[in-house]
Amino acid sequence: MGGLLRDLLFDYTLRNVALGCAILGVTGGVLGSFAILRRQGLLGDALAHAALPGVCVAFILTGAKTPAVLLLGAAVSAWLGALLILAIVRGTRIKQDAALGIVLSTFFGAGVVLLTAIARSGNAGQSGLDAFIFGQAATLIWRDVATMGLLALAALGVVALLFKELKLLTFDPAFAATLGYPVGALNVLLTTLIVVAVVIGLQAVGVVLMAALLITPAAAARQWTDRFAAMIGLAALFGAASGVAGALLSATGANLPTGPLIILVATAILLLSLLFGTSRGVVWSRIRDRRSRRAALAAVPPPPPNSGGS
Repeated sequence: MGGLLRDLLFDYTLRNVALGCAILGVTGGVLGSFAILRRQGLLGDALAHAALPGVCVAFILTGAKTPAVLLLGAAVSAWLGALLILAIVRGTRIKQDAALGIVLSTFFGAGVVLLTAIARSGNAGQSGLDAFIFGQAATLIWRDVATMGLLALAALGVVALLFKELKLLTFDPAFAATLGYPVGALNVLLTTLIVVAVVIGLQAVGVVLMAALLITPAAAARQWTDRFAAMIGLAALFGAASGVAGALLSATGANLPTGPLIILVATAILLLSLLFGTSRGVVWSRIRDRRSRRAALAAVPPPPPNSGGS
């Protein structure tokens, strides 16, 4: 353990990977909390898969694997996917879950087709482009981490600035509309922020696993508290812990993928939370139920004593 902590401080690669994954975990935890409470857990999955064709188109247009360019392409593609989902839900009778499935499968299919075409083109620069499907955190350099940090800072800054409005949108959009808030614009904004979180995580965990990092820390935090602000803080903490722990575990052995390990750590935190969470955990719920039954039994007056025959 001491060696890992020393490497975390002084090893350039491990420090970049751990910091980048921590940034990803915090951003995913905060924005995933909104998605979970709005029952849009699959939105992150759809947007992550919708980002793949954008990566491919950006590479085709530029011929280079510059991370900033590829992530810009991913952001544009994911944002278009998000707008398409909103348009389908508003303009047709198709429900949101079906719209998510349509966009996810269509965009991801297009991305796979483009990846195949790029691979067959003979372009020597395409090697490693498919890493965006599963992520490749070990390739993070300081410039990538700085880009992730700036994007995360911008997204979290918007959340802090409009926290009251986004909270009202999450819990009661109809009431927000009656108060005069631009519900449609806020909905697009919140979806755009989730797109930013997806873009931050593409290089580290890829399109396949990104949804898990949006859902799992927030779901774990929900087991510990009923207060929204506390849930967001816990989700950010769980996300950051998952990212750093996954990076450290991947450094303990050869060929251990960082992205899947991050998700496994987050899942372990979720399982512990489901059992021992003080708000909704199984163990504490049973303890409270037993206490309630005992209190109810104690409140029942004893039967009157027999008065005997007269």
